[in-house]
Amino acid sequence: MSDLYGSQSMVAPLKRVVVRRPNEAFGEADPAEWHYSDQPRLLEAIAEHEAFVNHLQQAGAEIIYHEEMLPHHADAIFTHDPVIVTREGAVVLKMGKPLRLGEEAALAISLQKHGVPIRYQLHGNAQAEGGDLLWIDEQTLAVGQGFRTNEVGLNQLREAVPADVSLIPVQLPYYSGPEACLHLMSFISIVDHDLAVVYPPLMPVPFWQLLERRGFRFVEVPESEFLTMGPNVLAVAPGQCIMLAGNPVTQDRLVAAGCRVVTYKGEEISLKAEGGATCLTRPILRR
Repeated sequence: MSDLYGSQSMVAPLKRVVVRRPNEAFGEADPAEWHYSDQPRLLEAIAEHEAFVNHLQQAGAEIIYHEEMLPHHADAIFTHDPVIVTREGAVVLKMGKPLRLGEEAALAISLQKHGVPIRYQLHGNAQAEGGDLLWIDEQTLAVGQGFRTNEVGLNQLREAVPADVSLIPVQLPYYSGPEACLHLMSFISIVDHDLAVVYPPLMPVPFWQLLERRGFRFVEVPESEFLTMGPNVLAVAPGQCIMLAGNPVTQDRLVAAGCRVVTYKGEEISLKAEGGATCLTRPILRR
């Protein structure tokens, strides 16, 4: 077992994590092209990101900055999506959003520089993004099947993950269509070994029932807070969470369920660009 990589959990204590600072590509993003709600203000985005990273450091995580050149890649600040990291090394994914192609190879270079070997690379017609890949436990990976992750990607992931890992396909709804980004983790985050934050109207019934059989409890997000990424909660340890400010009902329900919660301001880095706390991080070691 490596002390540099291995992250087959959503909740084990976060030890090493990759982030990317907002840069000119983010600040100059055309909202119409990138499906942002408005143009980000770069200076404010940088300040928000620094404060967010400070929360990660206070939780005990080593911060690794992904600084490979990626001109015209506004979404590259969302380091969660181009790869996953198993105990046997990184699986380099293949983005379903055409504007994001190229992020995968760049992030793979960063990981290798920090001691993470590449185990597998998706190829051909495969598509899979990290936001569709949810570790239920260390041997079970749920794989959202939607506009960003296809069946070819699912089949290659079966080869890519360690042999003792089972994959569970989860069919995603059409929701707002192919241009919007509905990942599996758009409506669920696992924040403790038996606790998930969910937006029930988008939860496929078989997936809900599977989690119930496994003993999960649910913190339900109201509709108003789904729109402000209430379900996008990052666990830095079991029951220890970071979430976007401005979701007080979900926050109170998490606390009532026994969680400790800190919030970050994400007007620029999250609300405008549709990516929350989980999206901004690529855990590479949870232990």
